Amino acid sequence: MADQTQDMKQGQVEIELPEEEASGTYSNLVMISHSASEFILDFISVMPGRPKAKVVKRMVLTPDHAKRLANALSENIRRFENENGPISSNDQLDVPFNYRGPTPEA
Repeated sequence: MADQTQDMKQGQVEIELPEEEASGTYSNLVMISHSASEFILDFISVMPGRPKAKVVKRMVLTPDHAKRLANALSENIRRFENENGPISSNDQLDVPFNYRGPTPEA
């Protein structure tokens, strides 16, 4: 315990990746909602030809952490595009939604 406290004082935290999380979870859609105290990200897997999509992971973040995540993601996208060229995006999503989670804000 003393070693862990010392590591944290020095800015080092050991991060464990559980085996069941190591392969990741596929998502091709995210619905974002928020309240005064948290951001809720529902990661969804939509499959072509299927009438139902599934929330595969829900993440709840504090507002300050959500902002740090947005900044880190923007920076990583910038680096990716510098190395690999622009990412093309299709802003139009042709999936009719009947989402029963929180009302999305973004």
